[in-house]
Amino acid sequence: MQPLKPDKSASALSGIRVLDFSHALAGPYCTLLLSDYGAKVYKLEAQTGDMGRGWGPPFVGGISGFFLGLNRGKEGICIDLKHPEGLDLCLRMIDQVDVLVENFRPGSMDRLGMGYETVHRRNPRLIYCSISGYGQEGPSRDEAAMDLVMQAASGLMSITGTEEGEPVRCGYGVTDVTAGLFAVIGILLALQAREKTGRGQFVDISMLDGMISTMSSNYMTFLASKVLPEPMGTAFPTIVPYRAYHTKDRDIAIAIGSEKLWASFCAAIEQPDLEKKPDYCTNAARIENRHVLEPMLEQIFLQRPVQEWIGRFREAGIPCSLVRNFREVADDPQCEVRQMFPTIEHATAGRHHVTGTPIKLSDTPGSPNSPAPLLGEHTRSVLKELFALNDSAIDDMAARRIVFESTGAF
Repeated sequence: MQPLKPDKSASALSGIRVLDFSHALAGPYCTLLLSDYGAKVYKLEAQTGDMGRGWGPPFVGGISGFFLGLNRGKEGICIDLKHPEGLDLCLRMIDQVDVLVENFRPGSMDRLGMGYETVHRRNPRLIYCSISGYGQEGPSRDEAAMDLVMQAASGLMSITGTEEGEPVRCGYGVTDVTAGLFAVIGILLALQAREKTGRGQFVDISMLDGMISTMSSNYMTFLASKVLPEPMGTAFPTIVPYRAYHTKDRDIAIAIGSEKLWASFCAAIEQPDLEKKPDYCTNAARIENRHVLEPMLEQIFLQRPVQEWIGRFREAGIPCSLVRNFREVADDPQCEVRQMFPTIEHATAGRHHVTGTPIKLSDTPGSPNSPAPLLGEHTRSVLKELFALNDSAIDDMAARRIVFESTGAF
């Protein structure tokens, strides 16, 4: 597969400029999506670099695989944020962009001299998005937060794991990614509002708020019943059968979400008597008697290999899947057709795969468009673009360690 070379001018967010102060996962995932759909993202780092640059192994050509995937498509600039002239450069950049994204602890940008009130006076059209653990107000506002901590704080960890086991972390950074998604939504809402009012606004994204919102069905069940939910492995509290089962060789996930599917399922497993049996004939009855039904189904599944079950269920229109590993997903022809693992070229990491864009637009498509930057790789070109500075002026600032350029490190 050839590296992608998309035309960003045809993308949905072409013409939007984003100044990205974010690090780690939540903020970079937000700006990754903005970049994929055409925004020009200036990734601004201090001379120590985004902490994500050190998150490995693996490292590819000296670059963290984590960083490569989360920061493609961005132009990397490196400025000393604590130097007065560095601060002035940042403020002048803020004057020219549409969106600012940061995910420091609340108050950090104020201490740097770039808090919302300060920059809003300079650029009233600016959309200023802050991502934090608990939001910009409330008694938990100043508490430190990372994904693991927020999985625990949001209640997610209390319902994740096996019935017998200890609390389990979700297998990916779900609170970070959820916050990044809500940040994108908030920014797009604010851009739409700006079309009407001409004014930017502050977008306050809390990882805790995002998780409560995305667990709405779980919380609504608790609020209605006052019964504390507990870990159920792969099972689901309000549908049976709806879980993964062992088969003769591999695990399979099935979802029987209606009585029509229940009838088809009973026929597919050659147990037609189960369909009308009072203990199992409705979903409510199956939930009531799941402690008997699910072990019975487990024994039935163990009699045949997984591909035989998948063939039967797909023929019957029953939602099911092999419990796949990452290699099986990456090699899936469906993912190739959907361009979910495209290839891009990096100066030191070489040609490598990244994850593709999740939203397919017919007229203004998004796509990975360039690799993750080396630390300060675009400092010179961005300063020339935004401020028309000449090489001599940039050389002077670099010599005085106000700005930094790539030396091939990071």
